[in-house]
Amino acid sequence: MLVGSIEAGGTKFVCAVGDEEYNVKESISFPTVKPGETLKKAVDFFKKFPELKSIGIASFGPIEIRPSAVNYGYVTSTPKPGWKDTDFVGVIKDALDIPIFWTTDVNGSAYGEYMAYKNKKEELNSLVYYTVGTGIGAGVIIDGKFIGSQGHPELGHVFVKHHPADLDFKGTCPYHGDCLEGLASGPTFKARLGVPGQEVPLTDPTWDIIAYYIAQAAVQTTLTFRPQKIIIGGGVSSEEFLVKVRKQFKELLNDYIDVANLNDYIVTPLVPKNGSATQGDFALAIKAMK
Repeated sequence: MLVGSIEAGGTKFVCAVGDEEYNVKESISFPTVKPGETLKKAVDFFKKFPELKSIGIASFGPIEIRPSAVNYGYVTSTPKPGWKDTDFVGVIKDALDIPIFWTTDVNGSAYGEYMAYKNKKEELNSLVYYTVGTGIGAGVIIDGKFIGSQGHPELGHVFVKHHPADLDFKGTCPYHGDCLEGLASGPTFKARLGVPGQEVPLTDPTWDIIAYYIAQAAVQTTLTFRPQKIIIGGGVSSEEFLVKVRKQFKELLNDYIDVANLNDYIVTPLVPKNGSATQGDFALAIKAMK
């Protein structure tokens, strides 16, 4: 049996076909350009596999996830040029006519991590997965189910307190300015320093500022959802960066409630090579088929 995955990012698409054990049989990636051109490339890839049974799609957003909505399956109010109000699921469904599980990019990654821990036989019923990169988003799983019935969470757009050394930075979010994404996503390095984040050494104090904001998000998540783990992935994340986040988290929480050992509580992804979303999509595709 073959199932498919579309990891639809604002920068690139990753399409893959795999089996029920989540082994990737073939994959392809290509830039996210205009919707018509991009979705056609995805359809053309999957048409090579007539035995394909279902697809899991994890997309950048915002997206409409309520099946009762007239625009279910659409990318909605995204700042991505050309993609606002794009019917994503409809195009794939019309072309392939197979079951589809439709969710956000971070939900796909969250589910991939959830299944990875489950396959390790580790008892994990709840987690929050943050991606910190070009944007910031989070997927929340409680008792194996996604949080959000009227829409998906937008935890990248919560508001956080400015770092004392960052008071003059107005943020980069086109909607909110200084929300979490506007203060801590990858592009904020260039906005502050004039160079991309990957060119900024971890000794630069800007990393401590970013860690302060991510730690605030982790505190908010801890106090609202009380998950067993907070997983931080994306281009900005690394074990060295999480050392800074854990330190700030401990200071901010100030032992208000008991949490696990921070080295086990705030962690990098278990699935290697940024494969969380693909693995999650395969699992969700199987779920859609059933």
